[in-house]
Amino acid sequence: MRHDWIADILAVIDTGSFARAAEARHVTQSAFTRRIDAIEDHLGGPLFDRRRKPVEILPVTHALEPALRAGLQQQSTLLRDLSEAAAGGGAITLACQHAISATVSPGIVRALSDAGFEPVRIRSGNQDECLLMLLSGAADLVISYAAADGVPEPGSAFEVCQIGQDRLIPVAAPGLERSANGALPVVAYPSDVFFGGLVAGLWRDLPEEITLHRRIETALTLAAYRYAIEGLAVAWLPQALVQPDLDNGRLRRVAEAGPGLPLDIRMLRLSGSGREGAQRGWDVIRAGSGAVSERLP
Repeated sequence: MRHDWIADILAVIDTGSFARAAEARHVTQSAFTRRIDAIEDHLGGPLFDRRRKPVEILPVTHALEPALRAGLQQQSTLLRDLSEAAAGGGAITLACQHAISATVSPGIVRALSDAGFEPVRIRSGNQDECLLMLLSGAADLVISYAAADGVPEPGSAFEVCQIGQDRLIPVAAPGLERSANGALPVVAYPSDVFFGGLVAGLWRDLPEEITLHRRIETALTLAAYRYAIEGLAVAWLPQALVQPDLDNGRLRRVAEAGPGLPLDIRMLRLSGSGREGAQRGWDVIRAGSGAVSERLP
């Protein structure tokens, strides 16, 4: 079956609706519906019950989901291998959390480029999106944050290597003013993103006399950084991202908002991955992990 057909079917399974699946696949809903029609016509029967709202996944489609995911990963790996062969065999793809793309990834790109990897492709996303890229075969390796204390392991599907450390800290522009009731205006992260859970835990540990006003919410760390720079609110950000601004006075540590939280920087790959390029890239990054740590505060 065609690679894009499998991806379309899995998009409906993952999102539960044609509208959200079309958005995930970056096409209009009408175009996506026509693509599903073509797939079902080719297969000779329906995969979804469209009479239900939201759409219902038929039992036969559910039963084939593991095979579809395995097939998509195998096809993605094959397509990437063919692309690398055509380009001379030196390409590698990293999926990085947004803040890591702006801080740690330049040093990693330099190390990989020096080792003969070109091009080095950087794909950014939230932590869950990065892991999905790895599982689907769209990325060779993931570089992500993890809470240093008591972090759960990501599961047996992944191999993990720590390559550096950072710290999530509350920062604000020097002129930030409190709300009328004396509360600190803050940038919140949604509860379903990685930093959202961490920051919510930090807020629960604040003294009772510290009150917060949720002025802004965003899932993007780099957007939170801009809101802090513009003096709109306190933002909890990786120290590696904001250290130059702390040094030049554009931002300050907000001590009353707590000491922050230690973070590990980790590299992940699929367990048992036999791809030579992924293995060699893993070895290059792990060998240079000391240099990654030196660049962090």
